[in-house]
Amino acid sequence: MTASLDLTADPVELTAALVDIPSVSGGEKAIADAVEQALRAQAPHLEVVRNGDAVLARTNLGRGSRVVLAGHLDTVPINDNLPLTRTGSGADEVLHGCGTVDMKSGDAVMLHLAAALTEPRHDLTFVFYDCEEVEAERNGLNRIERELPDWLAGDLAVVCEPSNAAIEAGCQGTMRVEVRTTGTRAHTARAWMGENAIHAAQPVLKRLVDYTPRNPVIDGLQYREGLQAVRIEGGVAGNVVPDSCVVTVNHRFAPDKSVAEAEAHLREVFDGFDVTVTDESAGALPGLTAPAAAELVEASGAEPVAKLGWTDVARFAALGLPAVNFGPGSPTLAHTKQEHVATAEIRHCADVLTRFLR
Repeated sequence: MTASLDLTADPVELTAALVDIPSVSGGEKAIADAVEQALRAQAPHLEVVRNGDAVLARTNLGRGSRVVLAGHLDTVPINDNLPLTRTGSGADEVLHGCGTVDMKSGDAVMLHLAAALTEPRHDLTFVFYDCEEVEAERNGLNRIERELPDWLAGDLAVVCEPSNAAIEAGCQGTMRVEVRTTGTRAHTARAWMGENAIHAAQPVLKRLVDYTPRNPVIDGLQYREGLQAVRIEGGVAGNVVPDSCVVTVNHRFAPDKSVAEAEAHLREVFDGFDVTVTDESAGALPGLTAPAAAELVEASGAEPVAKLGWTDVARFAALGLPAVNFGPGSPTLAHTKQEHVATAEIRHCADVLTRFLR
């Protein structure tokens, strides 16, 4: 039986209801069914479509601009942190459980707005999608972009990922490379007859230790770059001089740098070594000069900050939409057994977005 969601309820209660519907990546059917059923029954002012286990809804009021609000329905695997529990009371109440932060509280805010805002100042599109927490190629936004591209069009995208209830603008890009060194195998009893590839990686590590990252200011926001070794692999056996070593390096780069520029930079840093790119994602510029983004900042009453990390705002930026992250909860709690969100942050996000959109 499909779970019942009351879209007129306080967004805190909507969060609780969503959290108690398990939706680990790949298993979003039950929550997508509940979201679809609720939107069709309780928001007749919206056009609603289903795409796989994603649910999309929008107004068609002929406004001069459109805001896209997006949130994923899936969670990481449950870690003995369901069903939802509560601590505190009143303004100090806290919801605990898988998905409270990442990101069913953000989804609840979106559902609340979808039902409540029948005459918004901008046309609105709500995108509830699947498989964000797994490999990028499975992300439901990819499928939506292929099959329903007009549903992702707009003048601003607000991704309701956890951001401590503050506007986090844009996001960093990310790239992983493998830096390879080679040597010659030999028996460790006759080590002088070989060349140790792990020892040959010492200059790679030295360059990382000596590296000074950029901290550029973009649209008044300070982004931070970084270069970190995240894995080192080498060795054949306990009595063999290794002939191969691979240092995996992650580079987080500011959104004023393209993927091509990031790759060129890493090849310069590791000049003389064999460098292979294994993963890459462009960042997203803040876009705060866009009129709709400026309105959101004004409604929030707080200074925006740079997003240090990568989120799906980059996907919207690649489609030409300025994009920000704005949602309840601390991203440092995402994916942890201790995941929890303050109910005051849920209500604050709902209030800010209502002021912005009403």
